[in-house]
Amino acid sequence: MSGDEESKIVFINIVTDVVFLRFSIILLFIIELSKTSLKFQRLDLNPALLFIGSFLLLILIGTVLLMLPRATTSDLSLLDAFFTATSAVCVTGLIVVDTATHFTHFGQLIILILIQIGGLGIMTFTTFFGFFFKSSSSYENTLFIQEFVNENKISQILHTIVKVVAFTIFIELVGGVFIYFSIADTFETSSKAIWFSAFHTISAFCNAGFSTLSNGLYEPVIRSAYNLHMILAGLIFFGGIGFPVIFDIYKSIKYYVVNKYLQVIKGQQYVHRGRHLAVHSKIVLATSAILLVTGFVFFFAAEFNNTLAGLPWYGKLAGAIFGTVTPRTAGFNTVDMTSLSVATILVYFFLMWIGASPGSTGGGLKTSTFAVAVLNVLSISKRKERIEIFKREITNESVRKAFAVILLSFLVIGLAVFLVTLFNPELPLLSIIFECVSAFSTVGLSLGITGVLSAASKGVIIVTMFLGRVGTLTLLVALIVSARTQSYRYPSENVFIT
Repeated sequence: MSGDEESKIVFINIVTDVVFLRFSIILLFIIELSKTSLKFQRLDLNPALLFIGSFLLLILIGTVLLMLPRATTSDLSLLDAFFTATSAVCVTGLIVVDTATHFTHFGQLIILILIQIGGLGIMTFTTFFGFFFKSSSSYENTLFIQEFVNENKISQILHTIVKVVAFTIFIELVGGVFIYFSIADTFETSSKAIWFSAFHTISAFCNAGFSTLSNGLYEPVIRSAYNLHMILAGLIFFGGIGFPVIFDIYKSIKYYVVNKYLQVIKGQQYVHRGRHLAVHSKIVLATSAILLVTGFVFFFAAEFNNTLAGLPWYGKLAGAIFGTVTPRTAGFNTVDMTSLSVATILVYFFLMWIGASPGSTGGGLKTSTFAVAVLNVLSISKRKERIEIFKREITNESVRKAFAVILLSFLVIGLAVFLVTLFNPELPLLSIIFECVSAFSTVGLSLGITGVLSAASKGVIIVTMFLGRVGTLTLLVALIVSARTQSYRYPSENVFIT
């Protein structure tokens, strides 16, 4: 063996040891943080306040890590580090510096970890590791975590958390494999292709929109990789549909398959179950389907001779499908965003504002919230005293929450637009509105003004991203003291609305 070969082997061993050491340190930090999180319920804190505080803590930790010398290729200001960490934890994707060139592989790894933890929700993520390495959980732990996983049955909370993490890992692994084989010949080395696949499968499933390429998916080398675009669109859809809906669909499919197996193979009698899918799942699936179909039609028609011009038919279809999926809080783009027609931008406003579904990795108003509001309007138009859908009645609490969230979204977006316009009056109003809606709905799409925002405007966008991820209603619940009693009733009177 020659001296050059020995030197190369030694160099590879050193690099491997360094990577393993960094990974071990990060894993150890997550484990210890997770164990500590199980003690949070001993504090007399509002769960909503703790939820908000957990995201803020993760953002601060991410800011410190991104400012490490090994994380960047050049100096990074505290504000830009804070902006990037917030964008990653809130799975938004808006960037003020180029992720591909300004951050080293270590820095990109930090961003990826922030995306993964922020996408799942820090309480879900740390609770999983805490329970896993502690090997036990008290009833107090379980009751406390119930607030964060949308699980009514206390006995199923830990089981639900494990399913969420397991499904996430499974989908991201499968997505990463498909991505790798779709772009393996595009990159110079297999290691670059693997890193690209790992980064983008997590970023897509978590609806983050971060990319290791300077121009994202509009980079010339993968601009025409239509199979890749379709794979990422699938990951975005699975990440944004919501874990409750996914598990509900799984249970229904499992019930049908097992029942057919027992009926055909075992000769047993068909076992009927009254309801296969929950009303929530049906509403989310129906609303998502309507938004996807209408969005596709509008995008395809408006951009056929614009950003889709010159592409083959498969490219046009893939571009229209991806262009419809990505504003649902994903943040990737396969076309030049600055060349979009005004009609498409207006459609994007609507799709971004609605966003993903509850219990997902995405943000926005949420599909079920929008659906409940529409159903309420239709119910009032028909002069009905209640909202009925799929032979079920929607509770009054759901309606009240839906309209509260809608009002708060308008207030936050409107205030953000006003402040950014005040701090950067030279920027086009349409671009500012687009930026603020994208930030609030944690989408990450931009018409090219993020990098030129003033320090004050960056601060506004940071707060907007944070409010969009934790929820404005959650913030109010955390800050406003609950009413001590509601055992009394005042005389009721009508207020003229129309």
